[in-house]
Formats: sequence, C-alpha cells, structure tokens
Amino acid sequence: MRLQSCYNFQDFRRLAKQRLPGPIFNYIDGGADDETTLRRNTAAFEDCDLVPNVLAGVGQVDMSVTVMGQKLAMPVYCSPTALQRLFHHSGERAVAAAAEKFGTMFGVSSLGTVSLEEVRQHRTPQVYQFYFHRDRGLNRAMMERAKASGVEVMMLTVDSVTGGNRERDLRTGFSIPFRLTLGGMMQFAIKPRWAIDYLTHEKFSLPQLDGHIDLGGGALSISRYFTEILDPSLDWKDVEDMVRFWNGQFCLKGIMSVADARKAVDIGCTGIVLSNHGGRQLDGSRSPFDQLSEIVDAVGDKIDVIIDSGVQRGTHVLKALSLGAKAVGVGRYYLFPLAAAGQAGVERALGLMRTEIERGMRLMGCRSVAELSRENVRFR
Repeated sequence: MRLQSCYNFQDFRRLAKQRLPGPIFNYIDGGADDETTLRRNTAAFEDCDLVPNVLAGVGQVDMSVTVMGQKLAMPVYCSPTALQRLFHHSGERAVAAAAEKFGTMFGVSSLGTVSLEEVRQHRTPQVYQFYFHRDRGLNRAMMERAKASGVEVMMLTVDSVTGGNRERDLRTGFSIPFRLTLGGMMQFAIKPRWAIDYLTHEKFSLPQLDGHIDLGGGALSISRYFTEILDPSLDWKDVEDMVRFWNGQFCLKGIMSVADARKAVDIGCTGIVLSNHGGRQLDGSRSPFDQLSEIVDAVGDKIDVIIDSGVQRGTHVLKALSLGAKAVGVGRYYLFPLAAAGQAGVERALGLMRTEIERGMRLMGCRSVAELSRENVRFR
C-alpha cells in the first residue's frame, strides 16, 4: 500500500501498521482496559445525523475559526502527543511544518521529542501540553521556558495524574526505555526499516524534560514518570495558581463534566478541551461528543469549548461544530500518517480533512462555520 492510495483514517492506519513494529503500532492504536471508551469515541458520532439545507447559494466556503485568540484557517488542529520521533524520525518537526502549511494550530507535549524552541521556528500557533509535577519549582521553570519560547497557549492535561491500564503495552513490554517481551522483540525484528531509521538518526530524547528528569539509560521509565514524578494531588487551587502565573491563554485538557467546566471558567481559564485522552485513561468514561451539548449549554458563552478523541472524518468535525465546539483536535488522525510517511503523510491527512470539511459545508448549505448550528443535526 502507498501513501497516494490512502483516502481516509483507516487507510493511514493500515499503512502505519505495515511500517511500524507491533509494540509501537499498538502504543498508538490502543486504549485502556477493554477499550470500550476508545471504540465509543468514534461510534458516538454515528448516533448523530446531519440535516442539510439546499439551494443556499454557497459560492466560497470560509472554514476559518478563532479559538483561544488564535486564528486558524481550518477548524481542526494537531493535538499535542508524546514520543513522536518513535513513530517517524522527523517527529514534531514534520507535524509542525504540515500544520503551518495548512494554517492551523500545533501542540507540543511535555513528553515531546523535539524542543519547544526548535518547533517555534514554524510560524503557526503553538500549544504546550503540560503535565503537573510534584516539584513545583520544576513546573514554574517549564512554564517560564514555554513563555520565553513564544508559546501562545498553555494546555494543562488534567486526566492523567496516573497512567491508564494499557494492556496492549503490557503484553508487548512496550516502554521507554525499551523493555520488550520476547514476542515484542520478534515484532521489531521483522520491521528492519523502522530500526534502520531509528538507529541512523539523532538519538531519541525528551528535550522538554532534559536537565530536569533523567529518563535515559534505564533510569526512569515513562510509566514511572506518571506514577512517581507527576503529582496526583493536583487540585483546583494549583491550577488557579498556574493560570495566574501564566497570565495568558490557558486551557484545561480532559474536562468531561459540567461542574468542572464551570470551575474552569471561575478560575480564569480561556479554553477547555472535552477529552478522555482518546480512550487511553479511564475506560468506561463517556465520550466527549456525548458530553458536548450540555457543556456548551452551561459555559459555551463564557469559555472556548474544544473537543477531541475519536475524530476520523470531516463530518465528525461538522457535527461537533454544529453543537457549539469552537474547534476540534486530532491525534491518531495525524500520527498514523506521520508513522507511514512523515511530513508528506501528515500533509495528505490534513488535506483530505480540509477537503472533507469544505465538501460537507457545501452539501449542508453553509458558507462559514458561523452558519453551522443545532438546526443542522438530529440525534437518532
């Protein structure tokens, strides 16, 4: 299968599966426990139908949005995800360049594999996805670094005070540093092209944490990072202090209840991302799309409501926008094409998404995102 034969999410997923060793593919693909929430995230969109209006005289289509003060040419952005240079040696460099080309926002993770400063060279709005550490001094130092590098939006992940139970990773032994089971090692052995790319490019590192936490040489695994370095006692007072210190666009990623959405407004956040971490944390939790309407009704006039998890089609995006989301984040949607073909893969995926959204808006009789409303959707 070749990149030019990919026309949708499942095509990119199949191509990535051909290229990646099994443990790495399953790290991207998998969810927590029985993966019930992982499946529901996408299935939720199928319970909602679009209601088009015809003869609307749609000439030009304007799919631009403004979210958390950032003007985006399309209502989809690349959510921050960890460990990207494991999937393709270009990692965040490729994703940032593709996001810049399409005029949309790009996120860098605390567990990113390219530095904030390097990807800041791309002139596209940049989000920094932040994990809260037990060491308050470390938190402040990392925020100061992000501010100095010109990050526009601070995005604190609040659903990951401990790691989810990702059983696919347990079976293969996937971890950072690698501690593979025999079966996991065999899967690496049959994908030599990945190994050659990995070994012939710069050494894997986590530059946001360099100088703060030793994750190399077997000293500390990613799983222990979540259980020993992150602070499970994180509470609303801690977040309020961060919002005040950052003094700019501040977003909470992982909000799922109306009560928490209201608290985010009360402490001065400018955005929230309805997210269950792509089904990778609390299995059995509700899908963000299922929660969207009631949270928009409660706080949508006070804070920018964003959604991620399970988005695979332009029509999914249109349904979310019709219910009041300001923008939609994608993760696996660009990670599989990144793994399959680097920057060219991400650009193809974003191009297909842009085309799907534009086509969908024309078929629905909408000239701009502002014209999308709940009149355009019905639930079965």
